[in-house]
Order: sequence, then structure tokens, then C-alpha cells
Amino acid sequence: MIVDETLPGGLRLVTEAMPQVRSISIGVWLMRGSRHESDAESGIAHFVEHMLFKGTHNRSAQQIAQEIDSIGGQMDAFTTKEYAGYYIKVLDEHLPLAVDLLGDLVLRPAFAVDDIAREKSVILEEIKMVEDAPDDLVHELFAQQFWPRHPLGRPILGTPATVESFDQKGLRGYFDRMYVAPQLLISVAGHMEHARVRDLIAKSFATVKTTSGASETTPPAPVASVAYRQKDIEQSHVCMGTPAYHQAHEDRHALYVLNTILGGSMSSRLFQHIREDRGLAYSVFSTITSYSDAGMVTIYAGCAADRVKEVVDVSLAELRELRTTPVPGDELRRAKDHLKGNLVLNLESSASRMSHLARQYILFGRQYTLDEMTKAVDAVTAEDVQRVAGELFHDAALSATVVGPSATSPVPDRLRVDA
Repeated sequence: MIVDETLPGGLRLVTEAMPQVRSISIGVWLMRGSRHESDAESGIAHFVEHMLFKGTHNRSAQQIAQEIDSIGGQMDAFTTKEYAGYYIKVLDEHLPLAVDLLGDLVLRPAFAVDDIAREKSVILEEIKMVEDAPDDLVHELFAQQFWPRHPLGRPILGTPATVESFDQKGLRGYFDRMYVAPQLLISVAGHMEHARVRDLIAKSFATVKTTSGASETTPPAPVASVAYRQKDIEQSHVCMGTPAYHQAHEDRHALYVLNTILGGSMSSRLFQHIREDRGLAYSVFSTITSYSDAGMVTIYAGCAADRVKEVVDVSLAELRELRTTPVPGDELRRAKDHLKGNLVLNLESSASRMSHLARQYILFGRQYTLDEMTKAVDAVTAEDVQRVAGELFHDAALSATVVGPSATSPVPDRLRVDA
């Protein structure tokens, strides 16, 4: 049973009882991410996420770690471009401590000067890790090239210059603006009763601020381009893609099916034709990245430098085929069953249910049932898939980024998919 309640201060609480499990997962979700930063603040949302684990007015970082370890719990956090999350998974008997600990982290961070200085070094190393991981780097470079001069194109981690510029006053100011009741949602799933959770949340989050300034956003304007970065590595990494739908688009389920057919599974066309039939790449897949007002479909492949052009040509041929030829019935059915199976299997733990619950309410303001989602997938037709492919896969929107060892780019300055 799902219960949705807004507490007197404006804090929203959504719970789902799972009587068949012994665990409880609790998440505090901030509906602000890196896209809500100014250029000068780039990376500050992620930096604040780190700082919340460095100590509060009541607990040191070591005490936080010891408390969660002493009850066998799991605790973590993340920052995305549109929201941030802090979550704990514990046995049901440890619910009061988990709620108290989360409330302390999210409402009373210390932002000690010494901790800020140390964390700068940590995050600068994290930025270097991306630079040293070309399969991650190529996606970062693609986003920057695809959505230039827009917050969705910026890296979540920020840049060395912006990270170095952060100080206690700036971090505290950002925290005070963002971590307020209207921009927070708490989701809980597991073996619990809503009334008890509500009482614990009301107590631990009683001091949450209730006012905030508005954060305006504008959708990005995609730019079709081809970019190349030379790097001293053995393998080339290719990322190519086109604009896609925003998260709540009415054709999102057709897009999910299209992506599954293209490169979202082991039986997908890209995997079979690039890896299995030709042996061009070990890793090849397609994925959907979607936000509240924009999205992209991207294809990734890691291959030998002298195979890049062939990988790109085969990928373009697959896009062209999806535009021009209806998907056979058996392939469409496999894609739908794959999607539905993943959906069900991914919702079997309290942690996954908690995350799914939060994202549904952040995006839609309500929970779509499993039956609603599977029916929407089942309703997708071959004509829907072809229509969506025609809308998204065309020359005017096609971009690519390659990171590789060659001295010159192995792909032309313009990619073409139109028949």
C-alpha cells in the first residue's frame, strides 16, 4: 500500500509497505541538481553531497560511519543533473536510528573549513578519474558538445577551477537555498507502518526550512557536430547520438522499446551485428538519457582505432533501418518482454522500490502501477517504433564524439543517416 502525505511544513512523505521483507529503505531526495547551479557554482551540488557525510553539529564523520556499521546498515548518496539523494537501508528494528541519522545529515551539516579543504583534494582526484577512464570521458565530452553552454551539458563534478573556488560561505549559502521543505521528498519502502514513519520524520525533520527561492530552467538546444579527442590509450571510444524525448513524453514507452531493439540488450541489433557478427567491439550498447525537458539517445562502442569508421557505419545503418523498415513481430515481442521482465525484477528489493517511488512522485506527482507500465509497453506497435525512429534519427540532429589514439579523427565531420 502506498501512502502520500505532505507534512505541515511542506515536506512530502511517500511510503510503501512491504510486509514480506524485513528491511526498510529510507531516502531523502532533493529536487535540485547540477543543472540548477550557476556557471561559477558548477559542481557545488556534488560537493555539498560529499560534505554532508563529513560531520554534523551532533556527529563526527567517524561517528556517522560507526553508527551505520554497528547496525549492519547501508548508507550512500548521489548527485545527478536534476536531483540528489541520500539513503539508508536497515533492518526494520533500526528505523528510529536511521531516520534520526538521515535528519542530522541533511539538516545540520557542519561544513568545517578543514573538511572542505580535504574534500577539494578528494573531488579533484575524482575529476582525474573521469579523465583517465575514456569510456566515461567520451560521454562527458559528448554531452558538452551536444548541449553547449547549457547546464545539462556540464559535468556534475564541476571543473578543477570551480571546485578550488568553493569556500564555507558559498557552500553554506547553496545549502540554505536548496535544502528546504518544498524541494525535499522523503520516500520509504519496506516493513513498516506509515503512521510510525510519519511521526519519526516529523520529529527528526522538525527544523527543516520551509521557504526557498525559485530555480528557473530552460531546455537545451542540441547542436549537431562531430568531435575528436586524441589520448594516449590503446582503444578508441565512440559515442554518437540524437535528441530524444523528455521523461514524461507520451511516446516514452515506444522509445524504451526502440532502444531495447537498437542496443539495450544482448539480442539487440547493435550487439549482434557489431560484436557477434563482425567482432568489432567488446562493449557496444545504446541508452536513453532523459530529463524533465530534454533527452538523448546515445550509442557507445569501444573498439580498435582502425575499426571506428566501420563501427560508425554499421550503427548508422541500424538507425536507417529502424527509420525505413517496420520491426518484425517476434523481435518486437522479445523487446517488450525484456523490458517488462527487467521492470519487475528491478523492483524486488526495498531499496529499489524506495528509489522507484521517489522518482515517480518527483516526475509525475503520483505512482504509476506496475500494471499501468506493462500495459503501456504492451500497447507499443511496430508502427510506433518506426514513427519514433523517424522523428529522432535524422541528419540534422546526429552527433558523435570519439576519444582515441589516432592523430586525426577517423570519422567525417558530418554523419548522415537519412535514406
